[in-house]
Amino acid sequence: MRITAEELLQRYAAGERDFTGVDLSGADLSGVNLSGADLSFANLSSANLIGSNLSGANLFRVRLDNAELVGANFAGADLRRAKLESVYVRGSANFAGTDLRDASLTVLFEGVNLTGADLSGADLYRSCLEDTILRDANLTGADLTKVYFENADFTNANLLNADAAHCTFDCVILHHTTMPDGSIITDNRWSG
Repeated sequence: MRITAEELLQRYAAGERDFTGVDLSGADLSGVNLSGADLSFANLSSANLIGSNLSGANLFRVRLDNAELVGANFAGADLRRAKLESVYVRGSANFAGTDLRDASLTVLFEGVNLTGADLSGADLYRSCLEDTILRDANLTGADLTKVYFENADFTNANLLNADAAHCTFDCVILHHTTMPDGSIITDNRWSG
């Protein structure tokens, strides 16, 4: 169901939170507060979400292809099985504590906070994560094939059984990090 950004914001301001399956592709939602909204199965492809607050939102199976997410707050949001393809986030986007299980992520993340995020089973094939915080993140069974990590912090992260074929770790912090083979790196060393 196609709705306008204005209609969404009016309904949200009136206390409505269920926007399941809405089509907001290309909408300008920059700087809006949609915390706690149910946008599961929504189409937010090419939407402008710069500086928006979607913390605690239900974004199950949402489409965020080509969306603008700079400075967006997704802390604690449910992004399971979400589709974030051709997404470039440069700047302080917050995905701390976000559930990204089985999500499809073809992304370029620079300076993104993924502290405590659950990326188990996520597909990050050919993504690039630079200056990204992955402390306490769960990447169990994630597809990290050809992913490039630069200046990323993996302190206490779990990469058990992740497919890291041709994955590049360039100057990353590996401290109490569980590696794909089950070994644990405890010496706070940089890799690269």
